[in-house]
Amino acid sequence: MVSRDYVHGYSDRETQRLQEQSLILEELLHRGTSYPPGSRVLEVGCGVGAQTLILLGRNPGIHLTSVDMSEESLQKAREIVGARGYANVEFRHEDILASRLEPGSFEHLFICFVLEHMEQPVQALMQMMKLLREGGTVTLIEGDHSSGKWNPETKASRAAWNGLVHSQQLLGHDPDIGKRLGEIMTEAGLQGVHVEPRAVDPDQSDPVLLDGVVNQIITPMVFSAQKQVLASNLVDPLIWKDGLRDLSQVSASPDGTFFYSWFKGVGIKT
Repeated sequence: MVSRDYVHGYSDRETQRLQEQSLILEELLHRGTSYPPGSRVLEVGCGVGAQTLILLGRNPGIHLTSVDMSEESLQKAREIVGARGYANVEFRHEDILASRLEPGSFEHLFICFVLEHMEQPVQALMQMMKLLREGGTVTLIEGDHSSGKWNPETKASRAAWNGLVHSQQLLGHDPDIGKRLGEIMTEAGLQGVHVEPRAVDPDQSDPVLLDGVVNQIITPMVFSAQKQVLASNLVDPLIWKDGLRDLSQVSASPDGTFFYSWFKGVGIKT
């Protein structure tokens, strides 16, 4: 149901990317998410704690449990979150599909950038929902790589982007899953499902945001798949190198733009 292969890897650069991405996209992705003090919230697939910090900062007084199947990522999360002095979070090493957590013990589930790495996302979501009490909420955030468009686009930059997409697909995962969130949530049995796009479309009218999206999120994300892309011969190494260079230079172009859409879904377990 779930693969332990992670297309982006676990390097220090990937940790940095996740932290920077979470800060740049905080308002875009977390807007509208609010948990009352005292709420029991489960964060599934917390990774290195990038979203954990935002959940704690925006929702003071919650009781947060953050789980991940990578002990290496959890250790980084403990260090990063611990340095901020938060005491209302528990990190647990868990395979969420074979969890030791008590069923029905949480009021809210927060799941960000996780289902895209699941081989059977509907079944995985149903398994996660067992940990949620009736009337509890599920918040899902996922990307849609098919939405990625930029200017100037070169053949090499598109080849590099497609290399990332295809490397994830070879693992049995779905890089375009965001646009299917409504279908997945409904099939899993959630009620009152609401899904909306959360798009970013910076140009040179906001050069700081454009550079952040291009060089702190997108280019490092593509680069993180280098090992898988080259090992699978998905892109010629020279074209891959040129593609990464061309992507990184989008923000320096007078006509530079980058469009990408995430999707955010909320539903209720009844």
